[in-house]
Amino acid sequence: MSGAARLSQKEIALFFFPLLLNVQLMSVSHSVINGALARQSDFVTALAAFSVAMVLHLFIASPSYQNHTVTIAMVRGRRSLRGTAIFVTVVALYVSAFLALVAFTPLGDFILGRLIGVEGEIARQARAVLGIMVLLPFLTGFRGLFQGLVIQARRTGLVSFATLVRVAALLGCLALGAPWFTGAVLGAVALVGCIFVETVLMGYFAWRCRIQHPGGSAERGTLEIFRFAFPLAYSSCLQQTIPLLINAIISRLPDGALALASFGVIRGFIFLLGGPMRNLQQAYQTLVKDLADYLQLVRFFRWVGSTLALLTLLIAYPLSQPVLGSLMGLDDQTRGYIALPLAGCALYCYLFGAVSLLRGWFTGEDRTTELGRSVVYKILFLLLGWGLLRLVPLPIPGVAVAVLLLMGAELCEAWYLHGRRNRLLAGALIA
Repeated sequence: MSGAARLSQKEIALFFFPLLLNVQLMSVSHSVINGALARQSDFVTALAAFSVAMVLHLFIASPSYQNHTVTIAMVRGRRSLRGTAIFVTVVALYVSAFLALVAFTPLGDFILGRLIGVEGEIARQARAVLGIMVLLPFLTGFRGLFQGLVIQARRTGLVSFATLVRVAALLGCLALGAPWFTGAVLGAVALVGCIFVETVLMGYFAWRCRIQHPGGSAERGTLEIFRFAFPLAYSSCLQQTIPLLINAIISRLPDGALALASFGVIRGFIFLLGGPMRNLQQAYQTLVKDLADYLQLVRFFRWVGSTLALLTLLIAYPLSQPVLGSLMGLDDQTRGYIALPLAGCALYCYLFGAVSLLRGWFTGEDRTTELGRSVVYKILFLLLGWGLLRLVPLPIPGVAVAVLLLMGAELCEAWYLHGRRNRLLAGALIA
């Protein structure tokens, strides 16, 4: 232990909260697109097509969601930066090719028609959206790399500023594109345009503030970076199957339609209130140097998690009418239906935060294979739960089943990662 200053709560807050704001601004940009599409003449088709295309895009593009994490962990000089850029490019090529297959070949008919169950004008517009999004993997891929470099430099406010500019650019793209494009295609063109602006701006910030690492023998080569990053990529892809599996389970329950709609509302609040806890992984990677730093980050996690959990409880009950009723437009019956499950999601803030901290530890220890394994166990847990529910149905609303499955899967991952971490640390002490 050197005489370096201990990590403070203020330092963590200055690093964490701009990233929290970034998550909120990203959710706003998608709401802006939905608002614009809702003003189209055939708004139902436009919204449905864009929603289907985005779900497919999020699943196909999920291997690139960890680019900023890979950059933070790997880039230590020019050699490792070059290797990371090669990884980002390879993943972007794969994602772009897959999107092109869905957009321009009969594979799209099979996926949209047979698997997702949409056809006609909705399927046609969804394929058109995916065709435009073929360009997106390169923009979002390098945006993640640039964000990682900026986060390394602890300039997280620049990440949020770039996202704020993205929202402004989105409004401009929607206004400029409205005379030329209609339907879901307008949303796709505007999305690609605003992310292009955001990526260019992040590239400028990364160039201005990237840390000058000494490089040398400690740097990783391209193959080592691929070995580190691939488990993160496929674990990110597997994570996207969790909500798909839960939807498949509850859609078969007696109140399936209401459960699906209500779970969609709850997932929106989970993304808004629990989603920011994912930034604890980047905070761990960037800020934690020793046990004292880790304990400070755990303390920060507890009070932020408590605040978000309390806010979730307030929305579920005291603020139900203004938030769920007036703002979201839910009637009294639906608000009563989701109140208790939404309140139960207060625990999700803690579970997701704990998993993010553990993921930060495993990433820092170059044990990313364990992260992919933990998601496999989550999926197996859900499949087991599906089988048990078919044998012994629970006498509770479908949305409550969805929340129990979601939190059970998160608890499963937390239990596995915590146990593995303890065994690895015990083994290191013995050795």
